[in-house]
Amino acid sequence: MVYDIKGAFSTAQSPVPMTPEQFAHLGDGAIAYVKPMKSEDVPRLFPQAPQIAPGLELFALLAADGSPLLLTDSRDAALANAWEHELFTVSLH
Repeated sequence: MVYDIKGAFSTAQSPVPMTPEQFAHLGDGAIAYVKPMKSEDVPRLFPQAPQIAPGLELFALLAADGSPLLLTDSRDAALANAWEHELFTVSLH
């Protein structure tokens, strides 16, 4: 037995679990997220970035798998870049 999100009974089969490889590729090329970060953390995600003054609030646009796509000083710019490249942005909590 399976209950849907509203608690109603359903006769549908339980979904088959995803493999780790399938899960790793979930959202490839379609989903991204914006991560606020301090300039001190930039070298970890963007090792090729030039030296940046400490204490700056920056925003990274990351692919669904966490791959860095863009670094900017504006959240709006990160979201606009995602929109321009037809990426759906999601919130992570």
